[in-house]
Amino acid sequence: MPIPGTPSRAELVDHLVRTRIAGDVATPRENNLSHYRKLANGDRHYWLGLELGDRWGDEQDVLAVMAERCGVSDDPEHRYGQDTIDPELTVDALDRLAGRLRKAADGEQRVLFATGHPGGLLDVHRATAAALRAAGCEIVVIPDGLRTEEGYVFQFADVAVLEHGATLWHTHSPEPMREILKRLEREGRPLPDLVVADHGWAGCAGQLGIDSVGYADCNDPALFLAEAEGTVQVTVPLDDHVTSPRHYDPLTAYLLSRAGLA
Repeated sequence: MPIPGTPSRAELVDHLVRTRIAGDVATPRENNLSHYRKLANGDRHYWLGLELGDRWGDEQDVLAVMAERCGVSDDPEHRYGQDTIDPELTVDALDRLAGRLRKAADGEQRVLFATGHPGGLLDVHRATAAALRAAGCEIVVIPDGLRTEEGYVFQFADVAVLEHGATLWHTHSPEPMREILKRLEREGRPLPDLVVADHGWAGCAGQLGIDSVGYADCNDPALFLAEAEGTVQVTVPLDDHVTSPRHYDPLTAYLLSRAGLA
């Protein structure tokens, strides 16, 4: 059942575990390790728009960061079966994210929202954008007519998304964000002070020197590595596509309350 109002930290932790946003998540251990290995081997699809060079060429180093910042098992011999996201780390990251949102609100900053996971996180971003606009922030309107090889880039409910075949598209690509930022510069418009996003949208912005915060699943290690290096300011660990988008509502309520934006 949904949590009425704004949950306490303990209530949110319980909710995250019950809905499998954190705790024993649906992403299997073998999928996590496969992605860590591919990132370490230089597969840029898993770099999410970041330039990692040869700094993360050891899969065990990637695993160590993921255990520390996401809460997956740190046992290298655990190769198959259940893996986890630590709900306490999720809430800790939400608290850090709330602090950055508060800074944006206090400075009435320009904020750009984007998601590569519209099926799960679109409304989290939409509600956050609405709260920041109400606090005086400018929500960046992206230029018209943008497209990448995957499809068209447009804005839905204040959130930049990729559209393909009249459907909002799941993408890890950094190219949509790259196109937005290039066009803003070309039109002489200011770049965002902050990007709130996920996947390659967040990674690309951080790599280009823009303050970037985002959400990431336990099989997407790049944003956690970027937070460890300081390229991305905050990465919130969670399952980014659980069975019902409404399960994220208590998380959003907690975040906005902690940011003083409820």
